[in-house]
Amino acid sequence: MSAKDLDGARGTSWSMEDIPYGLIAHKRVRDDEPLFYLLASASFIEITSDLYADNLVEFYRHDSEVVGWLERQWKPEELQHGAALKRYVQTAWPDFDWEAAYHGFLAEYARLCTVDQLAGTRALEMAARCVVETGTASFYRMLSRQGREAVLTQLAARISADEVRHYKHFYRYFRRDQALEQPSRAVVLRTLWNRAAAIDAEDALCAFKPLYLARHPGASFRKSDYDAYRHDVRRLVKEHFPHAMATKMLLKPLGLNVLIGRAVAPAMASAARFLLSY
Repeated sequence: MSAKDLDGARGTSWSMEDIPYGLIAHKRVRDDEPLFYLLASASFIEITSDLYADNLVEFYRHDSEVVGWLERQWKPEELQHGAALKRYVQTAWPDFDWEAAYHGFLAEYARLCTVDQLAGTRALEMAARCVVETGTASFYRMLSRQGREAVLTQLAARISADEVRHYKHFYRYFRRDQALEQPSRAVVLRTLWNRAAAIDAEDALCAFKPLYLARHPGASFRKSDYDAYRHDVRRLVKEHFPHAMATKMLLKPLGLNVLIGRAVAPAMASAARFLLSY
């Protein structure tokens, strides 16, 4: 089976062979430190998706439909995202030792990524997954909009489209399990918020720290370094964040009617910006 045939079997329409890494405009990105941190952090988290996928497979082990989709489509596609971002980072910043920094990240991240960190029920974990997919879909859409470098624009747009498709799967499974478990809207909302806060508090900082230390040999890491980075990222969020898309995706699991949805949309837009503020 060829690489493209394999991609088709996995449900995605592209492979790394489709990304013209040799055409990266190095001058446009090489001095952009916030962009480096964003992409390298994303590559670390995405390429370690197998840990989270394995946790989900264990959590849903009695659900053959979910397990089959996770193993045949979601996991391979997420790993491809990580590999594609890794190649971009290594091509755009060739002096950066990606492997060494990644080992530092993995040692800490593996301790955080456990089955115990999942939500309490199958429906609620699917709702939480909708939050994560909202974050990634919006994040890569934002990168595709910034237009700083054409190859990155193409790569980010492809990944964003994948993440939107993943969201639809997780949402469908949420609705199925919601009908059985019938969690209250307040419980669903709390689950959505808690997962958004966990992403900000753990994953992003865990990825940034080894990157900062790799870029500043001999320096000591301080929380203020991470805060300064977040301040720089907020400028990108302000200019290119897909507000309408993220708000709609975050609201959907709550099942609000049109009038209530409009009333709470500003608050959910703020939550979406918080989700992407790393």
